[in-house]
Amino acid sequence: MDFTNIKRVVIKVGTSTLTHKTGLLNIRRMELLCKTIADLKNAGYEIILVSSGSIGLGMGKLGLPARPKDTPTKQACAAVGQCELMYLYDQMFSTYSVNIAQILLTKYIMLPDRQEVVINALSRLLELGVIPIVNENDTVAIDELELEMGENDTLAANVSAIVGADLLVILSDIDGLFTDDPRTNPDAKFIPEVCGVTDKIKSIAGGAGSSLGSGGMKTKINAAEITCNHGIDMVIMNGKDPRKLYNLFEGEQIGTHIFAKK
Repeated sequence: MDFTNIKRVVIKVGTSTLTHKTGLLNIRRMELLCKTIADLKNAGYEIILVSSGSIGLGMGKLGLPARPKDTPTKQACAAVGQCELMYLYDQMFSTYSVNIAQILLTKYIMLPDRQEVVINALSRLLELGVIPIVNENDTVAIDELELEMGENDTLAANVSAIVGADLLVILSDIDGLFTDDPRTNPDAKFIPEVCGVTDKIKSIAGGAGSSLGSGGMKTKINAAEITCNHGIDMVIMNGKDPRKLYNLFEGEQIGTHIFAKK
């Protein structure tokens, strides 16, 4: 895996990476993530961060013990949590003199006849040296909330496609793709490389992930199918130690690399 010639990277971070099981922020991990991304930006990479976490942070701030099941409470958690999320990102990235911008999207603004405004905004922010932080607009995009589709995986893939990214990296709570769920099957074997998304790969993707998030391996494989169709490679890796991103960009075997068929 040679990443020496890539420039534009989309990094997606999930709720389980940003928060503890309590729903409260994992401060050390978020600080490491921001420091590493700021350093990679200084090294010359253009980075777009797609960040989940608003509902999880909202839950923690509102003192809710579990992910709500009703849509209005999810909306409320998203509204409260998004403020907290961006405040924290702004604080942490400012430490390294990096400017950020908030981009909240819905599937409707990503339709082919509307996405030009998104492309223009993201492109100009990158030109200005800003790190755009993208999230699903969960306060108003209730279709996604009710369907529990883990849309930020798909969103990250679609953003990668429209901005012509060289690579999508998904930070998860698992090391990559396995032949089965390693949390329930100790005999599951790790799959380091995949060429394209085949029916076999789709069949081994499991269900939802953690209780705080709504994604899972299935949504990540769906995202990989989008990136592969646009000639973009994708990596699924554990976000427990964001500093592993350095190892990835230095060519080490980190996570599962899903190659686009070119």
